Amino acid sequence: MLQIDQATYDALVEHAKRDHPVEACGMVVGPIGSDRPARHVEMVNAAGSPTFYEYDSTDLFQLYKEMDDRDEEPVVIYHSHSATEAYPSVTDINLAGEPGAHYVLVSTREHGNNPGPVEFRSYRIIDGVVTEEEVTIVDTVIPSEESS
Repeated sequence: MLQIDQATYDALVEHAKRDHPVEACGMVVGPIGSDRPARHVEMVNAAGSPTFYEYDSTDLFQLYKEMDDRDEEPVVIYHSHSATEAYPSVTDINLAGEPGAHYVLVSTREHGNNPGPVEFRSYRIIDGVVTEEEVTIVDTVIPSEESS
């Protein structure tokens, strides 16, 4: 199950709507081993595509260096789908290289960047196997026992 705070949920949805029809992408990182999404990092879709996202390699390198310095890891890896449902494509599945991460998809296909709801779903993707998980939105994410 993904537990995410309301402010982070809102930021991911806002990013997806703002970048529509281009796929938005980014991460929410947190303390290593905590499974706690703590810091939202918007990334630029270097592909500039409505059907594919790609992190800028320099930005991605900097982010991983920063996470290493701060003892953080990717907790949520997210992107949007502007014309299809919030379900991982074959490309998404093949690129899923963080087995501990929650893969969040935000579909803006129904309302685009206009007011209205989005489809917000989370998955675990391990060795090509996609498993949808429940998303719980809370006021504040409580640190897990592991990170105490």
